[in-house]
Amino acid sequence: MIFCNNFRQKLSFIRLRSFSSLVQSKAFIDGNWINAGNNRTFDVINPANGVVVGSVPNMDVNDATQAVKAAKKAFESSEWSKYTAKERSSLLKKWYNLIEQNSDEIAKIMSAESGKPIHEARGEVTYGNAFIEWFAEEARRIYGDIIPSPVKDREIIVLKQPLGVAALITPWNFPMAMITRKAGAALAAGCTIVIKPAEDTPLTALALVKLAEDAGFPDGVINIVTTDKAVPIGELFCKCPDVKGISFTGSTEVGKWLFRNSSDGIKRLSLELGGNAPFIVFNSANLDKAVDAAVSSKFRNCGQTCISANRFFLQEEIHDKFINLLKQKVEALKIGDGSKPDVQIGPLINDMQFNKVHALVEDARSKNAKVIFGGTPLEKVGKLFYSPTIITDVPSTAKLYTEEVFGPVVSVVKFKTEEEVIQAANNSRRGLAGYFFSQNLQQVFRVARLLEVGMVGVNEGLISAAEAPFGGVKESGIGREGSHHGIDEYVEIKYVCMGNLKY
Repeated sequence: MIFCNNFRQKLSFIRLRSFSSLVQSKAFIDGNWINAGNNRTFDVINPANGVVVGSVPNMDVNDATQAVKAAKKAFESSEWSKYTAKERSSLLKKWYNLIEQNSDEIAKIMSAESGKPIHEARGEVTYGNAFIEWFAEEARRIYGDIIPSPVKDREIIVLKQPLGVAALITPWNFPMAMITRKAGAALAAGCTIVIKPAEDTPLTALALVKLAEDAGFPDGVINIVTTDKAVPIGELFCKCPDVKGISFTGSTEVGKWLFRNSSDGIKRLSLELGGNAPFIVFNSANLDKAVDAAVSSKFRNCGQTCISANRFFLQEEIHDKFINLLKQKVEALKIGDGSKPDVQIGPLINDMQFNKVHALVEDARSKNAKVIFGGTPLEKVGKLFYSPTIITDVPSTAKLYTEEVFGPVVSVVKFKTEEEVIQAANNSRRGLAGYFFSQNLQQVFRVARLLEVGMVGVNEGLISAAEAPFGGVKESGIGREGSHHGIDEYVEIKYVCMGNLKY
């Protein structure tokens, strides 16, 4: 069995290496590229065609424990946390430049393992690398405070110091950006890291770590553990006292599990969880811009984004016109293998996601929702392709209304008044992002404040940027990533009282 696995791994590795020297078949711990201690591997599959594009080590808790130990040793004995801010900034800039130089190779790897259209993959590399650039600059701006003392012979000093070892658990839908958004902040703050990438997309993560090695980060500062069995390693991160913080992007259910399992150690958590984003179009909206934003927000990455528009609320006067304009746009979308330059919609990531999307559509159909376009698997294109879909008259009892679809499905509800739609939009246990379109200035300020979400797009469907704080409220998570607030997830605030001073 080991021989067969190694032989298959070698063939797959050669296949991908034909277009990229960055493809790695080993994990990275304490400055060394290594196999799993058990010598097991698992395959990485291109969801567009089912082809094996690589194999990586299938590591277990023992391997992850070694990674945590290496990170702890690097934080303490190699004095990584004592590097000056300028030195950390310099290393991050070197990493940024190497990613920039190898951007096309990274995009090809990403497209091959995720099915993401190549133009979207290139866009993600640019977006993801922006976090490395941003935090390279922020590393030198982690300011403390000197607070006026109420006592004459004392000074109040506030320091910001790195947590220590941070475990980063990342999803498959943005296999680069979700790593750089976390790693950039953690490294800038002076933490060491252990990355556990999603089992569907580990190759992009390994390519990034290879470039970090080339940039010259000390051994043990960056470690990566690949596995298709996330639960035991996630539990280790939660229970191990050497892991001082966990940053996770993924489902609300897994986020809650991490929260519960970390409670004994009162561990620092940063959780960016699921959403159920409302997309509201008022009568005063510019419909052409609203429709364009709907397409970009809903169908980017085949709808597999946490801030994707999920529930479309259309005011009565513009409902029919909006649907007609949207249908024209959706009909024109090119669907296929993401490696082809003209493709706009790729496959869903795996069988589980495909079955979920199809089940949600069928549930809505059974509850008398109207399928205006799509609503069917595209077996002629490939096993995991699903037609871009528009469904109107979606009842509040439909799972499509209450659950995050994470697929290329527009679910539409008609509304009459602003008060009605605000109540409906906020009637969710999740609150990551929300969007609305209006040219009424008073309404813009009013609705932006009333929506119970962490991020609001006003007359805009694409809101992510390295400079902006990313995160949600309610069951969509805790903490913020990106912006200068992103550093706060990886530092402790220490108050120092200097007493008995003579002036």
